[in-house]
Parts: sequence; structure tokens; C-alpha cells
Amino acid sequence: MSGNYQEINHTNHSLRAIFKSDDHDFDYYLEHLEPKETTEDRVPDSMFFLLDEDRDRLLGAVNILHYLNDSLLKEGGHIGDGIRPSERRKGYATEMIRPALAECKKLGIGRVLITCDKDNIGSARSIVKNGGVLENEFVNADGDIEDFHLMRVNSNPPER
Repeated sequence: MSGNYQEINHTNHSLRAIFKSDDHDFDYYLEHLEPKETTEDRVPDSMFFLLDEDRDRLLGAVNILHYLNDSLLKEGGHIGDGIRPSERRKGYATEMIRPALAECKKLGIGRVLITCDKDNIGSARSIVKNGGVLENEFVNADGDIEDFHLMRVNSNPPER
């Protein structure tokens, strides 16, 4: 793939795993994206990618956790997404969340939790456009304020 997803914005804490490997060789990238063994700290997940085939460029990814443990209920959520910094503010995150919600429905997740940093206005906007409702705020282990958004997947997101 031409271009490298590692245009890291150091203020973006979502989907850290995306930034671990070089995406020039996508097969290698996929092989080294996540650890192979499941541990007590990890739950089953599914990762989906947004690829611009015309430009042979990875634009972003969305990760869906199949269920939440106690830790992920406090800091995390069912859906995490990340967009290449040079491709932000183009609506890609909003569009990636829609099929992620459909996948959550297939997995039997009725209420989907998505969190974002309070100062990440773009993420909050993408979540709200997909039906997310601000449920709560909390201070994470790093001392940052995060917003908890909940959405039900048994109903359709609002029309734009």
C-alpha cells in the first residue's frame, strides 16, 4: 500500500494497534497487528479496514469488541475507530461507525458503548451522527476526561 498509516497524531489514543506496524505490506501488517494469544486482558474482537482502492491507501479502521469486561466498561467500549490524520474531517469515521453498528447487531450487542476523549469533537460528532447519546463523563487512568456514549442497535441511526 502506498503511504503509511503511521502519520501518528500523538494526541490520538484510539486504536493504538493500528499504528504498530507499517502498512506498506498489508499481509505483514495484518499478521503483526495483534497478538495471537488471548489473555485475561483481551476479549474477542473484529477489525475492519477502510481502504481507498483507487489510491491504494489505508484510510482507517474500526475495531469491534464482542463483549466488555469490567476494565473495558470503565475505559474502552465496544467500538473504537481511527482515521489516518491526513484523511480526517472528511466523514470517514461517521461512515465506518454505521457498518460497525450493524456488525454489533449481528453479534447480539443490544446497547453499544463508544467512548472518546472529551476534547475530541470530531469523534463525538461522528458518534452522535450515528445515534449515540452522551450518557456520562469520567476521568480515565491518565487523568483525561472521556465521554461515554450509548446507542441501541435495534433501531436505525438518524438520517443525515
